[in-house]
Amino acid sequence: MSSVRQQKIEAAIQGELGVLFQRLSAEICLGAMVSVTVVRITADLSLAKCYLSVYAHPSAADVLKSIQTNQGKIRGQIGQRLKNLRKIPSLTFYIDDSLEYASRIEELLKPKN
Repeated sequence: MSSVRQQKIEAAIQGELGVLFQRLSAEICLGAMVSVTVVRITADLSLAKCYLSVYAHPSAADVLKSIQTNQGKIRGQIGQRLKNLRKIPSLTFYIDDSLEYASRIEELLKPKN
């Protein structure tokens, strides 16, 4: 269970990442639309796990690789925008496959006629 402070920082990072990915989508996201679905931060505020959904691109893995390559630049931009944080956490990015998982479960549970 995360504290109120962690939740506020998670929400701030999620919002700023969304704006950053919109602004730099051609450069960082290879022209794909990237949505930040969840941000989870550790208790010591040193690491943030960011889960992304990728739309309008044939290969989500390529987009994720590009984002991971530009990880330092993204962290720097977040640091400039969130000046009230003393230390910006390290960002790690993952593909959020929860929608695919839910649709697969729904397909399995659908009655066969």
